[in-house]
Amino acid sequence: MPERTYNHIACRIEDEELDYYDVIIRELGLELRHPRSRVDGEGRSLYFYNFDKHLLELHTGTHSERLSRYSLDACERA
Repeated sequence: MPERTYNHIACRIEDEELDYYDVIIRELGLELRHPRSRVDGEGRSLYFYNFDKHLLELHTGTHSERLSRYSLDACERA
């Protein structure tokens, strides 16, 4: 890719695996991107660039869990 963007591919992992992958990514010398702000219960993510400038995400939840949490958050604010 000519430049880095936020367009990315996300893969689901178990929450207890996140710290393990964080170590591996750092040992490989890949660049981690600061995670975006999250609401409680949304899951955790690692964002990193591979050597071809593609942004990848390892996330501890599912898309439907994330959307459900956003819906709950919106209802709590109403």
